[in-house]
Amino acid sequence: MFTGIIETLGLVKEIISSGTNIDIRVQSNITNELKIDQSVAHNGVCLTVVAIDGDTYKVTAVAETINKTNVGKWQAGATVNLERALKVGDRLDGHFVQGHVDATATCTGKEALEGSWLFHFKYDEQFAALMIEKGSVCINGVSLTAFNVGRDTFSVTIIPYTYEHTNFSALESGDMVNIEFDVLGKYLLRSQSLK
Repeated sequence: MFTGIIETLGLVKEIISSGTNIDIRVQSNITNELKIDQSVAHNGVCLTVVAIDGDTYKVTAVAETINKTNVGKWQAGATVNLERALKVGDRLDGHFVQGHVDATATCTGKEALEGSWLFHFKYDEQFAALMIEKGSVCINGVSLTAFNVGRDTFSVTIIPYTYEHTNFSALESGDMVNIEFDVLGKYLLRSQSLK
């Protein structure tokens, strides 16, 4: 369980194909605090630390993860947003995030405002019921509030701190991002569909 509050950035050092999986080696300033078998969200994708070597660690993404997220598009040199799992008793500054990405979305626009940045996204219309005006959404692991919600579009505003301390600063129109919808909405929708 995560909160969508990014701790730091990681640098993808190497991508290695292993059957239908990919192994990803990441360099980070929190590596020395990690342990093998620990969960870390990478751009919102919960991945397990399987090896540690100096200031780098390795995680493995399976075919399901590669198919549902933007992990398969990562390359050496890319930066990823990192968050370790929530500790019981910590403040919940974002919202409940599972690290289970539901879909990807495409950035359709980026506007620099006076003191913030406005981003527009388009996603698959099959998820329309999970996105609500002023509802929580997790984009590349960042807890944000959606607005201007359409059938398959929405916008978010990024404050300077988030822009400077996440990979939103590198995000451009046409880029693919990971989306996790609010888990409460998913359970409500499921319960309605079973009636």
